[in-house]
Amino acid sequence: MKPVDKKEESSYQRVVLKNASPYHYLKVHLVLENETTRLSAVELKQFIITGLKNLHGEVGAALNFDVLKYDDDTLTALLRVYSKGLVKLWSSLTLLGSYQNQACAFRVLQVSPFLLALSGNSRELQLD
Repeated sequence: MKPVDKKEESSYQRVVLKNASPYHYLKVHLVLENETTRLSAVELKQFIITGLKNLHGEVGAALNFDVLKYDDDTLTALLRVYSKGLVKLWSSLTLLGSYQNQACAFRVLQVSPFLLALSGNSRELQLD
């Protein structure tokens, strides 16, 4: 047998990135009991901050997230959050149950570390 040369052994390096993206993106839909109620993007962000504060306290309320896109007709929003805060944001969205004394629920439609992945949904794809 031939002895292993040290130079050959060190020429190969394995690099594993568990999460290359610093952000996660969530596509969410707010379902309200009264379907005629509308929120602005500012009201939506304040509502989410209130949910974060109720569940995680002042530290949760300080979580940095952005509303990148919001459609006030369908109450659908695209949120960006640092990957480290994804669980806090998602859990607070899940536990929000009322808005101005009416029942509500957030439905998380899509989550991805890549914004481009949220641009289309294969479940809604219609081929000609």
